[in-house]
Amino acid sequence: MSSEPKQESKKVVAGILGILLGGLGAHKFYLGYTTPGIIQLVASVCTFGIGGIVGVIEGIIYLTKSDEEFIQTYQVGQKHWF
Repeated sequence: MSSEPKQESKKVVAGILGILLGGLGAHKFYLGYTTPGIIQLVASVCTFGIGGIVGVIEGIIYLTKSDEEFIQTYQVGQKHWF
């Protein structure tokens, strides 16, 4: 039996933030990825919002993963992009 507490998935909130505010990097900041969040924000500003498409794609990817897969990939594994 594992003595490690089970992590709660941040999948739904991160996915919605990615879809709605992905250009601002909100989903990155929510997951604790400060540097990628700043990069996302700057990319969106420099491309006049076109860089926000990455946030929408990531939001959809987040929502299509299982809770366990999301936790292992983005919360435990700290995968910053896609």
